[in-house]
Amino acid sequence: MENVTCTAALNGAPATPARRDTPSVPSDRFDHASLDYVESHDPGQGRLAPRARSVSDAMALDLDGDWRFRLAASRHTLTPGFEAPDHDDARWDLLAVPSSWQLRDVADTPRYGSPAYTNVVFPFPVDPPRVPDANPTGEYRREFQLPAEWPESGRGVLRFEGVDSAFAVFLNGVPLGNGKGSRLPTEFDATDALRPGRNVLAVRVHQWSAGSYLEDQDMWWLSGIFRSVALLHRPLDGVGDVFVHAGYDRGSGEGVLRVEAGAPGRITVAELGLDLAVGEEVRVPVEPWTAETPRLYDAELATAGERVRLRIGFRTVAVEDGLLRVNGVPVLLRGVNRHEWDPDTGRTLTPETMRHDIELMKRHNINAVRTSHYPPDARFLDLCDELGLWVVDECDLETHGFEPNNWRDNPSADPRWRDAYLDRMSRMVERDKNHPSVIMWSLGNESGTGGNLRAMADWTHERDPGRPVHYEGDWDSGYVDVYSRMYADHDETDRIGRGTEEPTKDPALDAHRRTLPFILCEYAHAMGNGPGGLTEYQRLFEQHPRLQGGFVWEWIDHGVRRRTPDGREFFAYGGDFGEVVHDGNFVADGLVFPDRTPSPGLTEYKKVIEPVTVRIDPHARRVSVRNGLDFATTGHLSFHWLLEDEGVARAEGELTVPAVAPGGTAVVAWPGALTEAAAAGAAGERRLTVSARLAKDEAWAPAGHEVAWGQALLAAAPAVPPPGRGRRPGTTAEGLLTLGEGAFDPYTGTLVRIGALAVEGPRLDLWRAPTDNDLRGWGGSVAERWRAAGLDRLEHRVLSVDTGEEGLTVTTRVAAAGTDAAMSAVYHWSAPEDRPGGGLRLTLEVEPVGVWDLPLPRLGLRAAVPGALDTVSWFGGGPYEAYPDTRSALRIGRFTAGLDQLQTPYLFPQENGSRADVRWVRLTDRTGGPGLLVGGPAPFAFAARPWSSEELDAARHPTDLVRGDLVRLTLDAAQQGIGSASCGPGVLPEYRLFAGPVTFTLDWASEGPLPA
Repeated sequence: MENVTCTAALNGAPATPARRDTPSVPSDRFDHASLDYVESHDPGQGRLAPRARSVSDAMALDLDGDWRFRLAASRHTLTPGFEAPDHDDARWDLLAVPSSWQLRDVADTPRYGSPAYTNVVFPFPVDPPRVPDANPTGEYRREFQLPAEWPESGRGVLRFEGVDSAFAVFLNGVPLGNGKGSRLPTEFDATDALRPGRNVLAVRVHQWSAGSYLEDQDMWWLSGIFRSVALLHRPLDGVGDVFVHAGYDRGSGEGVLRVEAGAPGRITVAELGLDLAVGEEVRVPVEPWTAETPRLYDAELATAGERVRLRIGFRTVAVEDGLLRVNGVPVLLRGVNRHEWDPDTGRTLTPETMRHDIELMKRHNINAVRTSHYPPDARFLDLCDELGLWVVDECDLETHGFEPNNWRDNPSADPRWRDAYLDRMSRMVERDKNHPSVIMWSLGNESGTGGNLRAMADWTHERDPGRPVHYEGDWDSGYVDVYSRMYADHDETDRIGRGTEEPTKDPALDAHRRTLPFILCEYAHAMGNGPGGLTEYQRLFEQHPRLQGGFVWEWIDHGVRRRTPDGREFFAYGGDFGEVVHDGNFVADGLVFPDRTPSPGLTEYKKVIEPVTVRIDPHARRVSVRNGLDFATTGHLSFHWLLEDEGVARAEGELTVPAVAPGGTAVVAWPGALTEAAAAGAAGERRLTVSARLAKDEAWAPAGHEVAWGQALLAAAPAVPPPGRGRRPGTTAEGLLTLGEGAFDPYTGTLVRIGALAVEGPRLDLWRAPTDNDLRGWGGSVAERWRAAGLDRLEHRVLSVDTGEEGLTVTTRVAAAGTDAAMSAVYHWSAPEDRPGGGLRLTLEVEPVGVWDLPLPRLGLRAAVPGALDTVSWFGGGPYEAYPDTRSALRIGRFTAGLDQLQTPYLFPQENGSRADVRWVRLTDRTGGPGLLVGGPAPFAFAARPWSSEELDAARHPTDLVRGDLVRLTLDAAQQGIGSASCGPGVLPEYRLFAGPVTFTLDWASEGPLPA
């Protein structure tokens, strides 16, 4: 019978003696009635020493399920005698374990308090280690029957995988102990308190404790028994703790295996023909474990009293010659930071959800995870071992809330907290030490500086010298093995890569730090629309060996699923529960939405970090394939080519590419079928796309899944001759001006109809609903500057409406109240006689007037058409949104989408949905009625929405947006980039949009077939 899941495997470093599985403090030395443990620096009493988690044949009793529950508002309203076996709890509620009590009924009206979100500040007065009297406390009771076959010998151990934040445990009225460290396991010896038959387990959980000062981790504050609980039988002569050392010698191709355990025993690895004693070391030829080739060997450790299943991966990690190496090879981390989150259950995740996360990561070329900012559910690491991810395992530690007070009383520098720091580190290391996926230990996050951090590092180096230690918060890097930073901009990252970063006042420190590999443990803040600048970061990582990649912040938006009074779902963020102190939607900064739908940012990241680079040389008729993997060849991939004219497939086939070694490049000639197809006459713009796909099913994706792709232009569209002579404007009986199929207001010169289709606009547009990156920034909010300049309230003054032989010219001045900065906008409308279907051509000439000292959000046109035109087809960039610095994943093709599909539902509504490099776009309805076709001699960008930019700007949740009776169309000559300024660098200079003369030409038509 399984105890709990597990894995094993690791380094070839010498072991320290295995820990004894005994209580660290006798259970008669604490008094739960006083509640002193809540505000104590002591991490807990009565707990067993930490140990590795394992899968055992010993008996275990799963205690998950519905528990009796009562929430006390404070320490003064606790239930006297709640722990007594005969206490009457019949009127108590039922609450699922595992879960967080604030999420009970959270979609409508939370029953037990509410979630609260802060990024930095503590949601209570800073007075360590004391916490408020108003300290909600959950009282849990669970009755269970001890199985009749439960062994009489050995011990019973209660294991809690995670409880937030401090808790005390009673079994049959007997106090077993108490503990802190919310996202770490805690075990208690229950032997003396266990009874045959009926047993009553009572647990008191406090929302706030001294431990809360160490758990300020930029996430929702949630409480309760949120991970699993089990009663484990620990047999006499059982395994106890186990430490698997499984290194790999690249030179000989041999694994070096030694297993330490708490009792004598033997280890068998049938596949390798191994049978060795505990403590014995052997060398044997093996296939090494890597994130690209996650080879595991099943093993069994047997002692006189127990059998434990192990999964062993042979690999060695070291920092050598200034580089982080696995099995002797430098690795490039294409990573993400991952909080545990589910929109309905918070930090309580199922194995299916964890697997889904890893599959999504692998499908998007992500190879590394930093477990920000606490150890994950151990089952997640099992899956990382199995499916293959590099893991930086981070301690359950963050004291960021002391920063606003200049780090006064920060526990990192207070010796009274040292035991708590060491306790948290040791519990993580001991639990996770047998996972091959864990290649680095992290001391925690944003906890300032101090001797307690050094003590953690020193202990870890001694206990597990086979893994490097990471910590970002102390740039001295004197006690860690890598130089780590957050949000260093591109210029600084480049200087670090070159070894020319700014010197400190300590030359010795500078010299030491330059010997360390550099990792951006957080970069490219994925909040809302973005992040921008990913391509430029990746280029630096691949250019400088010292830069070994980084981890995008972060994996998932922490939205809480809720419902409006009329039943529409949305995802709540900070402030939506009435929190007095909160940080708004800063909790929504992930590459996937709360329901795990990939955002455009994830699609962009996949393309930027693709491990295989495909380049097409149309002139030489060759394709080069570069393998950017560190260990695997490209033998697992197949290659497919597709030839398209104007986005319509003309020919396709397979491309034979030999298996390319890591770091190598293969160049292959086009196959005959491609050469022949490419030689045929092109029907418009012709492009070739070559796709690298999985050749067979993998554990994380099916055969045919696209890993990487490249695209090249083979033939440009035929040159369009200049338009012929234009028609002369006329008038209608209603007094409208006419030109070709267009009708215009005679006073404003605005297009009001084209053919039978009503149109509003087009007119000059400089505004976009600010993105999160526009709204925030270390250098100030660019959106505030835009509003101050009045770009959200422009007024259009018509200076003249002139008709002539060549068409209609409308001259305007566009400006905001209170400023003399303006734009001169001149609209030249013509209806060339040689244009099929009688379409219109608009040439807009824009000239800045006065002083424009800030970048513009956009420069283009806005128009509106009837809301029935809700089907959009286009030829150009797609299928996803793209902006000047988020366009790596853009591929040219022909696409069709419904109006709703064109919207990106960011939790906080903002500019979204722009399709770039568009040659033409057509809006139609589903009945075949009149539509609108817009194209141009040069590519442009468009977005189509059922609401205006102003309505998008005013909304705080997608449910605030009400679909109107118009489709709002924006057509852009240029847009400002996106950047990452919500927490990182802003828009790079090359992607900033400054005012200047612009000429923008578009063709408009309502009739005629869709371009072939």
